[in-house]
Amino acid sequence: MIQPRKTITLYFVTNDEGQTRKLVMPISYFKISAFVIAVFIVSLLAGLIDYFGLLAQSIENKKLKIENINLQKQFQVVESKLDTLQSALERVGMMTNKLKLITDTQMKDRSERLSFPAQILPEPTPSQQASERMSSEDFIQQEPLVIGDSPVNTLKGELASEKSVSNYSTLVIRIDEAVKDSALKEQSVIELWEMLSDRQSLLASTPNMKPSRGPIGSRFGYRMDPINGRQKMHAGVDITAAPGTPVRAPADGVVSFAGWDDFYGKLVSIDHGYGVLTRYAHNSQIYVQVGQKVSKFDVISATGNTGRSTGPHLHYEVRVNNIPVNPMNYILDDD
Repeated sequence: MIQPRKTITLYFVTNDEGQTRKLVMPISYFKISAFVIAVFIVSLLAGLIDYFGLLAQSIENKKLKIENINLQKQFQVVESKLDTLQSALERVGMMTNKLKLITDTQMKDRSERLSFPAQILPEPTPSQQASERMSSEDFIQQEPLVIGDSPVNTLKGELASEKSVSNYSTLVIRIDEAVKDSALKEQSVIELWEMLSDRQSLLASTPNMKPSRGPIGSRFGYRMDPINGRQKMHAGVDITAAPGTPVRAPADGVVSFAGWDDFYGKLVSIDHGYGVLTRYAHNSQIYVQVGQKVSKFDVISATGNTGRSTGPHLHYEVRVNNIPVNPMNYILDDD
């Protein structure tokens, strides 16, 4: 005897009379339908949960992105301040080296302190002229006063490339190096101050400023003579200035010459003692006399175009034991 199939009847009743409907289906179909609906509901819930999770993650990512942008800005500010600090340390180092150079604190004997090699002025041989034909700017670049140390030791691989400068690890290295460098500079300045504290007379008599306002034109070193076109040693620096610009003594001293020279025109020389002599050439006016004592900042002459000159300027020389040396090493206020 065949058993009847088990069925399930669903009645759908509306508010309208006589609108009752029924749906008869095998119970197996009902179970399958219920299972599919349950899977659909679970999937829908899982999808909603995942969606809201991603939405929350997106909001968090946006917050992190904003924080990252702010951190990058702060990083750039710190890096900019570090660059400023390193520049300041370089200027302090340059100033310290110049002070050491012009006072020569490492020498014990005074005559040895202010002596320079006598072979600084030989005329170049024909074989040297080709390699020595350079502008005065190139001369300065080949013999810089101070060789700045890199803030990071590249030999140890601390700076792998220019692109890595802006990362955090490199910044930390640069900060550490700057801190060490500042400590060394501070100690160097303290030692220099202690050395100079008992030598104020020497410091007051040592040229340490630019005697006239104006940009530096021709610098110290071999150059092409602007008059005869031959290579010749330029024993000083030329400061471009309008006629009549005041020329001031860069240190205390006594006027050793004030008059006319066929080459330098109206020339003033000041003996600062300790073997140091300064010369000021091509002046239009001279305001001092031989034997007159002058102090730093005293006006001694006015710039001009006298003597063997191609235009208004001041030719400024520093001589140590009558040997010309680079005046830029004796200018602390160069700008």
